[in-house]
Amino acid sequence: MATSQHRVRSASLSALAQLPHGPRRTRLVGRLGTGLLTGLVASLTLAVLPGSAAAAPATQAGSADEATRLAGEATHELEVVTEQLNEAQEVLAQQRAAATAAEQAVAAAQAQLATLDAQMRQVAVSAFTGENLSRFNALMTSGSADEFIVQVTTLDAIAGHTNDVLAEVTAAAATAQQAKADADAAAATAEQTLADITARQADLGEQISEYKAQYEALSVVQQQAVVQQHTGPVLEAPEVVVASSDAAQTAVDTALAQLGDPYVWGAGGPDAYDCSGLTQYAYAAAGISLPHSSLSQSRMGTPVSRGQLQPGDLVFFYSPVSHVGIYIGNGQMVHASTFGQPVIVSSVDMAGYASARRLVG
Repeated sequence: MATSQHRVRSASLSALAQLPHGPRRTRLVGRLGTGLLTGLVASLTLAVLPGSAAAAPATQAGSADEATRLAGEATHELEVVTEQLNEAQEVLAQQRAAATAAEQAVAAAQAQLATLDAQMRQVAVSAFTGENLSRFNALMTSGSADEFIVQVTTLDAIAGHTNDVLAEVTAAAATAQQAKADADAAAATAEQTLADITARQADLGEQISEYKAQYEALSVVQQQAVVQQHTGPVLEAPEVVVASSDAAQTAVDTALAQLGDPYVWGAGGPDAYDCSGLTQYAYAAAGISLPHSSLSQSRMGTPVSRGQLQPGDLVFFYSPVSHVGIYIGNGQMVHASTFGQPVIVSSVDMAGYASARRLVG
């Protein structure tokens, strides 16, 4: 059953949808600063990060400007959640790879155990049969001390070798057992991570659907204000960008070729992107594999200062990192910016600049 809060929200959306379009609609929406619009956009603050026990009380906007600010904050929060989800998916892939490697270690250890066990049995049998038995009989019937010493040395060597083989077998068995335990633990962790991701995806999907409806209820001017708050100014793309390496050039050219493609949370191309999806797609064209996570990407390559940026460098925003773009020179970057805005060229000095990394060149 829908809550009273959801019924109010639905009524607000319905009322806003019936407003006239154009300048008259904009004026009407503006005058609703403390009415339907503010109550609607204020509800954006109910979107909390996955794992929270309950939504926090909504912050009531006192004006249309404040409502627009709250919408911008919700946009950023959704991007943070998306990048956290991307990071969790990367961790899951790593854990699955670790589980596979551990299973392979188990198989290798078990094969070694079988081989050493066969060797041990062969040595044990050889100590009491065939040539060694003849030498033992010769020892028993030896008529000289030198011959006796030779035969004792032979038997000691056999015994010592057998002990070494037994030690190797024991070590191999312990290795196999530990590898199996590690594989089981990695698999269990991967399964739990998968369950967490599934829950987060459902939660994020609900937030995205709600935000889209709320964003579309804003006036055009207010939508532009929300977008610019998070993306900086939209700039003209340069005619030519020259990078210092072939790989960086390919990444820059590929990213710029996506200008105008829509922003979609969690998308990695070829027709829609989120921020880390675009950088991953661009560098894949250059033969360089990146994780679909701005946080993971921020740990790759080598750090670069703001004054030493070169085209192709990845530039990161916020703390912890939750946004990434590709530097293209002259203080500009190309990035999949935010919902409601396609892939654009913007200033690298937008709010929240945190760091940069160089992958090639």
